[in-house]
Amino acid sequence: MSDKMHQPRSLIDRWIKDNNSLVEKWKQQERSGGSLSRDQNQSFLRGYSTDFHKLLKKVQGIPPHADHAQLELTVVNNACVFLAVQCQFSEAELLLRRAMERVLQLKDDPVSDPLVFWKTVLKSVGNSSLNSFVQHLLCLQWVIWLATCQMKFIQEFQDEWSALLEVVSNGVGDHRSDRTENSSDTPLLVTDPRRLLELLQICTVIARGAEKLNEGQSSEALPDLQSASSLPAPRSLVASTHLLSGACLAHMSCPQMALQCYRKALETDSRCVCALYRSMLIYRQLGNTQAEIQALRLLHSTLMLPTESVVAGTDLVSPTLLLCSQSLNSLLLVPSALSVLHTLAQKCVFHGRVSEGVEYYLDLLASLHSEDQHGVHSEAPSLPRLPELYLEAGAALLMARRPTDCMAVCDEVISTTLELLPEKLVLDNPEKSETSTGDAGIERDDRMATLLWVGAAYLLLGHCHTYLKDWKQAVTHYTRCINLLVKVRFKKRDFQPQILIADMAGKQATDLCVLQRMKGLSLAGRGICFSHTDQIKDALRDLQLSLHTIPDCVSAGLWCGEVMWRLGRRREAAACWEKTWSFNTQPSVESLSLYLQEPQTGPLLDSLELQHRIKELGPVVSS
Repeated sequence: MSDKMHQPRSLIDRWIKDNNSLVEKWKQQERSGGSLSRDQNQSFLRGYSTDFHKLLKKVQGIPPHADHAQLELTVVNNACVFLAVQCQFSEAELLLRRAMERVLQLKDDPVSDPLVFWKTVLKSVGNSSLNSFVQHLLCLQWVIWLATCQMKFIQEFQDEWSALLEVVSNGVGDHRSDRTENSSDTPLLVTDPRRLLELLQICTVIARGAEKLNEGQSSEALPDLQSASSLPAPRSLVASTHLLSGACLAHMSCPQMALQCYRKALETDSRCVCALYRSMLIYRQLGNTQAEIQALRLLHSTLMLPTESVVAGTDLVSPTLLLCSQSLNSLLLVPSALSVLHTLAQKCVFHGRVSEGVEYYLDLLASLHSEDQHGVHSEAPSLPRLPELYLEAGAALLMARRPTDCMAVCDEVISTTLELLPEKLVLDNPEKSETSTGDAGIERDDRMATLLWVGAAYLLLGHCHTYLKDWKQAVTHYTRCINLLVKVRFKKRDFQPQILIADMAGKQATDLCVLQRMKGLSLAGRGICFSHTDQIKDALRDLQLSLHTIPDCVSAGLWCGEVMWRLGRRREAAACWEKTWSFNTQPSVESLSLYLQEPQTGPLLDSLELQHRIKELGPVVSS
């Protein structure tokens, strides 16, 4: 009888030694550091998972008994951890359940509710020596539910989590509380239960907060997030609680308080790029353009920093594994470094920092041609297509009074797209030009885009030559633009595209509105050139056509009045100037692409001189 008892005991001691040897080997590997590739890391995890499963088969090869139940649950714990970190959650959950049924001799009921099952398990162990082992396995069930976004189970198990926190935090019933970690007869865990529980606690608050925020329950989420900021946790997670608190306050229309939370997030973790991004959005909402530009600059610099490798000594169960809900990912979404650089370039150009904006545009184009694309790590709104970026950069160069550089950029666009131009383009249903589907629709949209890009390049070239006072070349390029745009035909003969300024905002501008605006600007530019070469009648015709196409074109209105004045139609000229100055429907500076703006570098008329002329003329009959 004694021999029979001795043999299992010796086996148990050997298995404890095998378990502890694997745990120590893993911990030594963590401490040794060194950068591992993703494939190498996955290979190591698979290896340890296999080793613990082999050991578990040996342990479960003898009938369950109180003498080795603690060892079995510890090996189950370690095996489950390696399954979970490889995202094999269903396998881990099945292993947990079968271990509970075997050791506690529970009835196998595959349809049993998970919550009922665990409550039954906890009731069965009561205050027995297995209690702490079961509590540690319960932590792993929490890991699985959180990693698979089963927040309902976590919420309904709230009382059990509270008890678990108390047990593990105080070390009550912990089989290692009065033994050294290296004790040869103590089976070791691959994870520290206390640190794992602290991680689960703050990650659960973050995940639940994101869910509530996504459902519009900001005021309900805020108190928990604020409380969680004082929990013991890695800096990045504490920063996330401040970040989500700021998002709640922003949704509650408290922008200044939101900014304070974002500042706390950055003070806690300087790599919290989402806090920078959301601060920028608040500054934009408040109309603080200079602060917005500064935030964009910092955001771009941070995104361009190399991604830090996983630090040696970090816990096996990572926050990344636990925080994967769609709600949280959408809240943490940040534009790519190149997208931020594009926005930064636009903001600078639109708000008086043209030279700075030009440099950002040139950096952007250089980056797009470079193989080094680090820092681009999100699925934010995509950049405009490359020809469009060239055209924006060209317009910025012209605004910076660098016409030669602008012409070089425009020539690049023309040389790369000219061969793709269609002979003509017929639109069946112009009102739905942007919503076409199918291969034919895609092909037509590409041809339309190509036509608009080349037309915009000719338009900018016309502006450049106008700036250089080369009127003949300017007229040539404006004419090329107009001739290109009239290639677009509509099957509905009576169709006249309506130019609604409200519809011209950003990317919502339809191709037809862009076409009409380019045509109007080309006519205005050509009319101004004609006025400088004394082709007065041609100038008046083009300027009036421009105003018909773009009724609020300031340059066309002022120069049309100037031409009328020269023709002796002074009353009409005065009325035209007055009407132009009264325009109150001008689109906001950022509602149009840079290359669709009225040029500010060409020949200008002095409004004070025009007003002086009107004053000398006497009262103008209202038009």
